[in-house]
Amino acid sequence: MSFTIEERGRPNTQDYRVFFKNSQGKYISPFHDIPIYANEAENIFHAVVEVPRWTNAKMEIATKDPLNPLKQDVKKGNLRYVANVFPHKGYIWNYGAIPQTWEDPNHKDSDTGCCGDNDPIDICDIGNKVCSRGEIIKVKVLGTLALIDEGETDWKVIVINTEDPEAGDFNDIDDVRRLKPGYLEATFDWFKRYKVPDGKPENQFAFNGEFKDRDFAIKTVKSTHDFWKALISKQTNAGELNCMNTSVSDSPFCCSAADAEAVVKSACAFGAEDPIPSSVDKWFYYEK
Repeated sequence: MSFTIEERGRPNTQDYRVFFKNSQGKYISPFHDIPIYANEAENIFHAVVEVPRWTNAKMEIATKDPLNPLKQDVKKGNLRYVANVFPHKGYIWNYGAIPQTWEDPNHKDSDTGCCGDNDPIDICDIGNKVCSRGEIIKVKVLGTLALIDEGETDWKVIVINTEDPEAGDFNDIDDVRRLKPGYLEATFDWFKRYKVPDGKPENQFAFNGEFKDRDFAIKTVKSTHDFWKALISKQTNAGELNCMNTSVSDSPFCCSAADAEAVVKSACAFGAEDPIPSSVDKWFYYEK
């Protein structure tokens, strides 16, 4: 199963979008149409790369837009870039989401005591390859960190790209600790402090910031898939989320290929990119 992207608008502007196509060239939603599983029997999942490693632009699946293209988050009227909190530069993994998952904002998690954040579940790919924006990769789940973001549960699932030459050596969270020493500590530090330069407090975590193991993480991912099934079948109120899809045949939100194409064609034509502001390269220092 292969996927391609089509860019619209001008990169580094608010009209920039990344749409997705399947192997037949039909437009699809990365939220709803890409299968969660690449290999269900072996618990291999698909993941959508929103932010390549070392970059700062906070790209994300636009859950409230038709066909859910990638777009850059906007705060206070400006494009959002994640700050570099020393010693980190941008995102320190390929960051993205697992399709056909949803953290239900009306479900209080029994472990964290907080409701979901209304988004697909997030992944941090620790593989060696720097992926490209919109790339669809197949991943092994290794563990998870439970971030509490402004009172909401925001799982960060640690994964490795199955095509990584070292993927066979990684099967659980302890393998990351052993083979990539310092990476989990850096991950915790990154999520704890990345909003501080914007004037926000340090983030909090469930489980005292401990990473949970592979089995716990897989169970968590599968539970968010169940929440997504309720969402796409209209058993749960979608609220502002856009559930337009082209392949979930029993979904009341399923649309025709022509309807999907009309959404993409209505977006701005692809054009020259704007420069990234020089302030994005600033390094922030503060005592832990």
